[in-house]
Amino acid sequence: MITVYTFGPAFGLVDPSPFVTKALMLLKLAGLVYREDTKGFGKAPKGKLPYIDDDGTIVADSTFIRRHIEKKYKFDFDKGLSDEQRGIAWAVEKMCEDHLYWAVVEARWLDDANFERGPATFFKIAPAPIRPVVKMMVRRKVRQNLHGHGLGRHSKEEIAELARRDLDSLAAVLGTKPYLMGNTPCGADATVFAFVTGALCTCFETPIRAAAEAHANLVAYRDRFMQQFFPEAAKAA
Repeated sequence: MITVYTFGPAFGLVDPSPFVTKALMLLKLAGLVYREDTKGFGKAPKGKLPYIDDDGTIVADSTFIRRHIEKKYKFDFDKGLSDEQRGIAWAVEKMCEDHLYWAVVEARWLDDANFERGPATFFKIAPAPIRPVVKMMVRRKVRQNLHGHGLGRHSKEEIAELARRDLDSLAAVLGTKPYLMGNTPCGADATVFAFVTGALCTCFETPIRAAAEAHANLVAYRDRFMQQFFPEAAKAA
C-alpha cells in the first residue's frame, strides 16, 4: 500500500498544505489505495511534504508523485484532452503553484492576526521558553523566501491585486464546466481544487478569500470536490 506523508487536517482544510492536498487528490483520481502518515516530516527527502512510500520507492514532490503514478500505474490524468487543453491545464496548474501560492503564504504567515489563527499552532511542539524565538526565525525565513521569489517585494495591496487576477483567471477558465477542462477531472484539477479550497478557508481573513468568494463557480467547484472525494470532511465543515 502507498503511504503518503501529510501534515494532517488543520484550519478546516483536508491539509494546510495545498501540495499535500494535491497529492491526495491525485491518488484518489487514480483510484489508488493509500494510507496517511503525519510523522514523516523529519525524514522528508527534500525537506518538504508531501512524499510517498510506494512499496519502498520514495517519491518526493507532488508533481513527481503524479509522474510516478502515470508511469507505474499507467494512469493518464489528462485522458481525452487535446494537446492545447493539456497545455492550458499545465499553465493553470503552474499559475497556482508558482504565483498564487506565494500570495497565500504571505497572507497566512506575515499577517500577524492570520498567523496567530493558523501557522502559530504549528509551534506548540516547541518548548515554551524558546517558542517565540523559533516563531520569529521561521517567519523571517518565510519573508526572505517571498522576497527572493519576487512577490514579497510588493505591497500587501499589490499582492492582493495579483492574487485576485489569479482567481479571476481560474474562474474564467472554469466557466460553467463542472471541472477545469470539462465533465471529467483532469490532473490539473487536483491542484486547482487544493488552491481554491485554501483560498476559501474561513480560518483566515484575507483579500484572497474575499476574491475567491466573489466567484460562485469557484465555491461550487470546491463544494463539488469535497462532496465527491472528501465526504466526511465536507459533513464536518
